[in-house]
Amino acid sequence: QVQLVESGGGLAQAGGSLRLSCAASGSLFSILAMGWYRQAPGKQREAVATIWSGGSTAYADSVKGRFTISRDNAKNTVYLQMNSLKPEDTAVYFCLATKVTGDQYWGQGTQVTVSS
Repeated sequence: QVQLVESGGGLAQAGGSLRLSCAASGSLFSILAMGWYRQAPGKQREAVATIWSGGSTAYADSVKGRFTISRDNAKNTVYLQMNSLKPEDTAVYFCLATKVTGDQYWGQGTQVTVSS
């Protein structure tokens, strides 16, 4: 089992920044990738950014150039630096851990609200 705890959400103005953190604990071996997803009211959950065990990253087109995913292996923590925030970034942001077995673990989510 993997436990994920997100933090860092809150209220920001358009053009502002927030940094989300996802602290992982438990059985952390064989994690293939860590990712950030988001779900806005009335919409499906969507992938925002992913970082693989080898260090490569991927981003949704809507956040490219504005968001950066990174990790601190010593702290078992993944970050999402969000700059140039837009009102459409408003959502609950979730952290996801995917193991090589295909097992997936979700965090509880953290709310991000961007005012115009």
